[in-house]
Amino acid sequence: MAPTRRTSRDIRSESRLDVLHALLTAGETTRNDLARTTGLSTATVATVVSDLLSGGIVTEARVASGRVGRPTTLLRLNQDRGRIVGVDVAETYIRAVVFDAALDEVASAEVAADERHDDTEEVVDGIARAVDAALAEARTPRHEVLGVGISLPGSMQRWGGASPVMPNAVWRHLDRIRERLDLPVVLDNPLKAIATAELWFGQGRRHSSTITVNLGTGVGAGIILNGAILRGATNFAGEWGHSLLALDGRPCRCGRHGCVEAYVGADGIQRTLGAVAPDHPLASVTHQRDFIGALATALEPPEPDPAVTETIERTARYLGAALADLVAIVNPETITLTGWTVWALGDHLVPAVRRSVVEEAPGDSAADLEVEVSTVRGNSVATGIATIALERFLSDVGLVTTRVPTAL
Repeated sequence: MAPTRRTSRDIRSESRLDVLHALLTAGETTRNDLARTTGLSTATVATVVSDLLSGGIVTEARVASGRVGRPTTLLRLNQDRGRIVGVDVAETYIRAVVFDAALDEVASAEVAADERHDDTEEVVDGIARAVDAALAEARTPRHEVLGVGISLPGSMQRWGGASPVMPNAVWRHLDRIRERLDLPVVLDNPLKAIATAELWFGQGRRHSSTITVNLGTGVGAGIILNGAILRGATNFAGEWGHSLLALDGRPCRCGRHGCVEAYVGADGIQRTLGAVAPDHPLASVTHQRDFIGALATALEPPEPDPAVTETIERTARYLGAALADLVAIVNPETITLTGWTVWALGDHLVPAVRRSVVEEAPGDSAADLEVEVSTVRGNSVATGIATIALERFLSDVGLVTTRVPTAL
């Protein structure tokens, strides 16, 4: 397929996104500073800012007086333009977060889910209840909502093969979700959501090639190459959790054996503990988030549990080896880790993972690699999917024509 020809309209669209990124980073700034930050000409910035002011996306915050010269007008994103909702549908919970139009969190709500049940109607009902509760907490009427982004685990293929983590019927019932919410809705998967969050709010601001890895019930990688999110032919890129770590290894819920997820997903970590100490009381904890939280407690001084310590060391080696494969293929500048497993165990896990990646990666490919917990605030899946919903809103009002996600 021949590459799509970029038009002047597309170039202006990309300039608008560059300015929006700069405004998110700065909070408040001037037109001249935007030109310096983005590398755009002052004339281009003036035109872009005019477009964004007309669309109500940007507002003039205040006038600042300098020691010399004329006062300058400071710009910021217009927080009052409306509200965006990001919904993280995970295997163990459904969390809805309300953001203002500057993508600052306003309110949130969470409903419990059971990883052992995946009934479509239960998922749709859980999404609706979480959104309703979050909007009520934010005191936001529905007419102020610019869009709802929903992150669903599993494939974004248009009604393709079965997903190991989410019934395909949920993807097929987009109309049912829209009808239930009665709001503009876009869907995407959590890997694209965390990559979007990293691109707008995390290491994607400083590095052009970044991998952000989500660890929870499932695992996966959001990949940013040359400043763009890697989606692949069918939006399936990043399902690294179902790549092979051990030939003929542990069974994975996807039906294969030896997947990365079977070793570093929450259930895989529990299996490792069972292998280290079969009679350990935590090896039989039923709920995954309770198990991971208990591991973190067991690692605390003055007497860390030796079986749990060995489990974390083994998990770090598994994860480091799997990440080293990504380093060999993608050669990123940085790897960030996110997800509820990382939030609980990061202080214990990340240093050992960093050492393992450097040891396992070929040659000097990881010599200068940064491996750290993501700096994206809050729930990165909800933040990222809300950003995708905002991008879609900007597309709907004609301000963005390029780099718009393929979310449904």
